[in-house]
Amino acid sequence: MVNWRDLGKRLPAKDKKFSHLLDVLKHDSGLAIAFSGGADSAFLLAAALIAGVKSILPVTIVSDFFTAGEKERVIRLGQYLGIAPILVPVNILDDARVTRNTDRRCYYCKLFLFSRVMEEAKKRGIRTLLHGINLDDLQEFRPGIDAARELGFKMPLVEAGFSKEKIRACSKILGLETWDLPAQSCLATRIPQGDIITKEKLLKVEQAENCLHELDFVQVRVRCHGDLARIEVGPDELRRFWEPDVRQEIVEAFKRAGFYSVCLDLEGYTPAASV
Repeated sequence: MVNWRDLGKRLPAKDKKFSHLLDVLKHDSGLAIAFSGGADSAFLLAAALIAGVKSILPVTIVSDFFTAGEKERVIRLGQYLGIAPILVPVNILDDARVTRNTDRRCYYCKLFLFSRVMEEAKKRGIRTLLHGINLDDLQEFRPGIDAARELGFKMPLVEAGFSKEKIRACSKILGLETWDLPAQSCLATRIPQGDIITKEKLLKVEQAENCLHELDFVQVRVRCHGDLARIEVGPDELRRFWEPDVRQEIVEAFKRAGFYSVCLDLEGYTPAASV
């Protein structure tokens, strides 16, 4: 098990932001963290351990928007951090406000998921609820932040002034595998706004993206337009599609996943489309 008191000493003693974060966290005797296994929530959980919070509850909500790979990473992180996350399976597709996929989809989704985190915390008498939003996130269109705020979730990384770049730098020092994790977003973002979200579409996307990851593409999105798959990858990865063997393997894998046509977005991955 990681000795967090010693590991915390790896960070510069005069790092004002990290010291501020520890001060924010250590005032609570117990807290629950919405733990997705992404760079932000992993760092927040590590910081809570370093701060010496007596009772920490990492809660991971496992829905159809959460991939098998993400679940595996959550478990690995729990093993590294020495604290087992609570995995809570839910059926997000039961909520028609989410599956209708309007511009408020993210709000209703977070309301649904974070309510489950709150329930798990209440069972254990924990009142302080946290999520890993950072300063950069506040500059984007993220309706889910409103839902979290309404439910009483605090944003300690914002309070302590952490940007994504700062989180990555500290995570690297702490040995977290998420320090260079590419930008993540739930599978629902692959379905164009206004198109109904179904389990079939989500499974097609997950299978198609798994193919790209297995071929060592790093920044990946597969947008589902009915039977058409539109691939987005990092601009520096576009050239790989000119390799005949790679291209053929992708086409065959996507058709096995249920897509009839496959196209490549020459603009590459665009973060704004992931919200």
